[in-house]
Amino acid sequence: MTRRALTFALGALVACLGLVGPARVANAQQPAPPRRVGVLLALLAPDSKEVQAFRRGLRDAGYTEGRDLVIEWRSANGDYDRLPQLAADLVKGKVDVIMADITVATQAAKRATSSIPIVMAIVADPVGSGLVANLAQPGGNVTGLSIMLAELSAKRLQLLKEAIPRLTRVGVVWNPATPWHAKAVENLKAMAASLAIDLSFATVRTPEEIAPAVTTVSRAHAQALYVVDGPPLFTHRTTFLKLATTARLAVISGERQYTEEGGLISYGPNYEDQLRRAAEYVDRLFKGSKPGDLPIQQPIKFVVVVNLKTARLLNLTVPESILLRADEVIR
Repeated sequence: MTRRALTFALGALVACLGLVGPARVANAQQPAPPRRVGVLLALLAPDSKEVQAFRRGLRDAGYTEGRDLVIEWRSANGDYDRLPQLAADLVKGKVDVIMADITVATQAAKRATSSIPIVMAIVADPVGSGLVANLAQPGGNVTGLSIMLAELSAKRLQLLKEAIPRLTRVGVVWNPATPWHAKAVENLKAMAASLAIDLSFATVRTPEEIAPAVTTVSRAHAQALYVVDGPPLFTHRTTFLKLATTARLAVISGERQYTEEGGLISYGPNYEDQLRRAAEYVDRLFKGSKPGDLPIQQPIKFVVVVNLKTARLLNLTVPESILLRADEVIR
């Protein structure tokens, strides 16, 4: 090849690179499509403090909604029958991950997909509910956080006894449709004997069963009501608490909302912290972790709330030992 021909060829190559190079750079600079997070709620509301803690957790991990993250909200508002369709909607929408609040929501999500990662936030018994193989290495597409079912059931009843030392009869309201409730009932029965407490039970599957349930335990001469947490009681807790107050029954539960709205005591995991930590799981999944390899974590923060207004209304004196342990005292 002559020097002139070689110069021409090099010039043509440079021209071609000049055309191709910017195009490649432009393509490389195209922003990635936003990640899609499906949120499936059976118990909590999208605007609740707990769920907003999940959003803050995602922001703390560096995600900005509308830019690199889109959240698809689905809320059953306590109606379990809606969960399968809501879960199917998220799968059809091709979300990258699903965050579910409680057991029934997580189960609905798992039935809807075996490939999309699922992060559970406040599931009582992941192994017993069939969601994971074990806590250390869950396998499959489900991971996240659990709550200490057996331990908390016992401690909550102990706390109620400490608050009302003369307590001998407690009514328990629970929902057989919630997978872990039966196990909670067994744990309560085992603890009640050591505390010299007689238990009476009433089931609440629908809102219409709330009033009959309160009547049932009241007729059994219960002095207090133990709420095994979950819908429909949580969703309709205002009605439930009014009925309990009319029947002069002190209410204890695992969720502070009951105590804030008229219950006597609540003791349980800090749900805001649980949801914030669920966002950390989502971040780890987005960064390449496999759900089956991420161990299930237990609660690390617990909250005791005491309502002294309710105590006065029921002519109860809450011992100083409990008030000193309380994270919040409503006066």
